[in-house]
Amino acid sequence: MSLADKVLAVNNDLPIRTDLPVHSGKVRSVYWLTEADSRRLIEEKGYDVAADAPLAIMVISDRISAFDCIWHGEGGMNGVPGKGAALNAISNHWFKLFREQGLADSHILDIPHPFVWIVQKAKPVMIEAICRQYITGSMWRSYAKGEREFCGIEIPDGLQKDQKLPELLITPSTKGILKGIPGVPEADDVNITRSDIENNYEAFNFRSQDDIDLYEKLLKEGFDVISDELAKLDQVFVDTKFEFGYVTDASGNEKLIYMDEVGTPDSSRIWDGPSYREGKVVENSKEGFRQLLLNHFPDPDILLNKDRMDERQALARDNALPAEVLMQVSETYVGIAEKITGEKLPLSDNPKAEIIEILRDQYGLID
Repeated sequence: MSLADKVLAVNNDLPIRTDLPVHSGKVRSVYWLTEADSRRLIEEKGYDVAADAPLAIMVISDRISAFDCIWHGEGGMNGVPGKGAALNAISNHWFKLFREQGLADSHILDIPHPFVWIVQKAKPVMIEAICRQYITGSMWRSYAKGEREFCGIEIPDGLQKDQKLPELLITPSTKGILKGIPGVPEADDVNITRSDIENNYEAFNFRSQDDIDLYEKLLKEGFDVISDELAKLDQVFVDTKFEFGYVTDASGNEKLIYMDEVGTPDSSRIWDGPSYREGKVVENSKEGFRQLLLNHFPDPDILLNKDRMDERQALARDNALPAEVLMQVSETYVGIAEKITGEKLPLSDNPKAEIIEILRDQYGLID
């Protein structure tokens, strides 16, 4: 069996019973279960959710996106071996720690297979909650041009690239296009200030002003939990993105939870500690792949300039990356997942067949 066969690149064609179209994101596909199947599973499995909560099967893939494009490799490799299993394993690990340490629950109810989550429908908070402990990436580029205010927060002069910030910064941006918020452009991924959120909390789907404090508390505590654990592994937690939403439990209590994924190489920057102390940045995250792409193509502006999106998509479509590039990314993802979880990552020879068998035999979701 070739490496290409072990990669789960297409994950929106599983025969899972659903009445709705499959929602396919950059990496995950979501299958909303029928009302009857949701109710049956809640009862059979004893999930702590309202009896009529809509449930979904979320299947991760091994696809890799960067600069808003999906990339592929030579020899029909349409993804990175081990990437999907690594992302899920890392998120599962952090979500479990958050729950054990009394922070908050996540949207995940069950993990039938390393590629699969059963999740409850959450009402998302319309914020990409970004936390930064070091100045790097887009923030450094803006700082180097003389910007000193980020999301309404003043940053001191004299910082060096990749330096630790005086304190953990929360630099939120919009999730999706929000309309009618004064001073906030109607575009996805626009930086916002805390006062934008306070003055328009309902537009961001917060239930109350108090929940803004709660989201910041969960953000900081979640960041600290991951940062402390990574420090034990001599890894530096640089920055990350959190997402939040509301769900209702079986007793009818509405609660704010973590959703999407947390502390993964896709949603965070993680640096190797020993290298950082020697003045070198070695990425244990997708940032390494981004840098690789910037060095690989002669005109990196195509990847950085949003006005050149058509050229960028053509670049991703027409260029199969060398297999060793994808294998290098695979080593990064599998390596950091095994470090974090302390376990060997289960890599499947035929993930699709396994998923179908489990969802059919143990969950009754495939005819």
